[in-house]
Amino acid sequence: MLKKQFSKKVFIYFLIISFAFFLDRISKIYILNLAESSGAVNIPLTSFLNFILVWNTGIGFGLFSFDGSTMYNLITILIVIVNLIIVYLMLTSNDIRGYLFSIILGGSLGNLFDRLYYSAVPDFIDFNYNNYHWFVFNVADIFISVGIMCLIFVELFFNKSNISNEK
Repeated sequence: MLKKQFSKKVFIYFLIISFAFFLDRISKIYILNLAESSGAVNIPLTSFLNFILVWNTGIGFGLFSFDGSTMYNLITILIVIVNLIIVYLMLTSNDIRGYLFSIILGGSLGNLFDRLYYSAVPDFIDFNYNNYHWFVFNVADIFISVGIMCLIFVELFFNKSNISNEK
């Protein structure tokens, strides 16, 4: 019985991870095909949203970008280690956190694939307001960010309910 529940949970995690990964891949392939056919990607969608292709050699949102391959490889190894920790946390969770970890992992694997395949991550979503541009990001970054924000919310919510139940 427990083994069947665990198998079902792992299957659902796999579906979530696959959905995030493939949605990210499809969006990046579309943007890369646009760049290949037109030479560049600079598509204004609204007054505050553009698609513009930027190659990111750092971590999330272009932070810690380095030219040196040694630092790039160290960051990649660190990302692999973090992904393994996320897998462990996902598999040992007995509540909604496991699903949130799978959302984060799906996005992270999308960006890790790009780091290994292209040696950089294609970012293309550009939000801006009055010439102030936020970091350019991609669909994988959205999954990672939403998963982390939801995890923070769950931690705050569950910790408050646990404290009030103890009193």
